[in-house]
Amino acid sequence: MRKSFVWLLAIALLPMSAFAQHRVLLQGNDRLAIVGRDGSTVEWEMPWPMVHDLHYLDNGHILTVERFRKVVEIDPAAKEVVWDYDAYRKNGNRDRKIEIHAIQPLDDGNVMVAESGAGRIIEIDRDGKLLKEVPLKLDRPDTHRDTRLARKLANGNYIACHEGDGVVREYDGASGEVVWEYPVPLFDRERADGHGPEAFGNQAFGVLRLDNGNTLIATGNGHSIIEVTPAKEIIWEIHQNDLPGITLAWVTTLTMLPNGHLVFGNCHAGPGQPQLIEIDRETKAVVWTFEQWDAFGNDVSNAIPID
Repeated sequence: MRKSFVWLLAIALLPMSAFAQHRVLLQGNDRLAIVGRDGSTVEWEMPWPMVHDLHYLDNGHILTVERFRKVVEIDPAAKEVVWDYDAYRKNGNRDRKIEIHAIQPLDDGNVMVAESGAGRIIEIDRDGKLLKEVPLKLDRPDTHRDTRLARKLANGNYIACHEGDGVVREYDGASGEVVWEYPVPLFDRERADGHGPEAFGNQAFGVLRLDNGNTLIATGNGHSIIEVTPAKEIIWEIHQNDLPGITLAWVTTLTMLPNGHLVFGNCHAGPGQPQLIEIDRETKAVVWTFEQWDAFGNDVSNAIPID
């Protein structure tokens, strides 16, 4: 009985991170890779240039973007592209420069694509046929900065981070009208150029609509995550130096786990700083981090837990 008690006590005293290990899909240093739960073993990799969106599909394939112009599905076992959509050549884009920074596999098998430069969100089928087109509102049109992450919502609307405008906008899925928008605040600070912790701005990267109707926003070089109500009130937030021993730089991807924890990306933060962080949303305690600066560098804009 005493041995059982001691064993249970030892488990209770373990840090929460001991129970929160994840396999991670990420891109960095021109490598697309899956890293094991030990945080260091590269289970799979292939050469791949920078991306701004990644999805791990139910069939074990990876949906991502090649050189910001092609949407591709990769079979990791074969290390080859098994499907692609060349946005430069399709659906009216032959005469205009575009970049793709956001994609999404949809439940019906189609794919959502946000086209910066073209200023639109489209849905296509696997033959590349244009099924739907929603124009984007852009105050400062810029092929590289029109959008970062964008998602189709459960209600059929679309929500997009407009990096150049510093605004998150929700578009009606039928009419394309803007039904909600939120200018990301600067919190009474001055803008500062750069990419690292010394920079500052409101170039929103990631967005997640929560079940309670609120919106979670990764503010990019704002070094923060904020939860905003439909009435645009901030009710929850984490800023650059709120997590002990961690400095937030360019905050990117957002993943809500089934247990209610939040996993988010921390790009351009420099050596010794985690590239992916899991926190308990209620306590804001850090329960797990992923840091492989030597292997994947300082530009890991997309890293997601896959199990």
